Amino acid sequence: METQTGSEVSKLVNPDVAGLVVDAAERLFFTAGFSRTSMDDLAQELRISKKTIYRYFPGKRSVLAAVLDRQFARVEKALAEAVEASADKPFEHQVEDFLIAAGGELSRIGAPQLLWGRGDPLLRSHVEQRVEAVVYRRIDDLLQTGHRVGALSTPPELLSVITRGALERLLTSELPLALDRSAADLLRETVDVVLRGALAPDGGTSGPGDRSFAPGTSTPRRPK
Repeated sequence: METQTGSEVSKLVNPDVAGLVVDAAERLFFTAGFSRTSMDDLAQELRISKKTIYRYFPGKRSVLAAVLDRQFARVEKALAEAVEASADKPFEHQVEDFLIAAGGELSRIGAPQLLWGRGDPLLRSHVEQRVEAVVYRRIDDLLQTGHRVGALSTPPELLSVITRGALERLLTSELPLALDRSAADLLRETVDVVLRGALAPDGGTSGPGDRSFAPGTSTPRRPK
């Protein structure tokens, strides 16, 4: 039974050959698509036999897992850079910048399709674990920090559920196409509506362009 992940494959005897396979798979999976790429295609791309590939990978799912390991390492690096770049910004902008970066990165690697509709069950589980570790735990930490410093008046656990749901649905729904807007643009507006409405009124993070609403009213909160 095929159970090896990319991390396990990297421990095999000759990681150089495994790396070349992953390089080729990355090119083919992200152009032709995973389902349209066969082990024969990989062998032809690398000009080696399938038997050689099978020495390092039990099957195509293991190759894709290795590709995803590499991609998520890049996602993690990009998100760490986004956090660092916005460290001096007001809290809501830190959250906004992180979510926009996360949405863009997950869309780039095709994670939504693997997670919510087209993925093999084993691969979907693999991607879920990586998204949880790389994206959602960072979101949770950021919201917990905001609550701890008094920037949020809403429980961070609730905001975490809302932002997770918004990120997942916007990346996989047809709404961006219907509105002729990118998923990242709609996510930015979602964050603006949800997060800014949850900010503590005296948090000192709202600027002149703040569009958040005073609790229980339909009029924008006036800057103090």
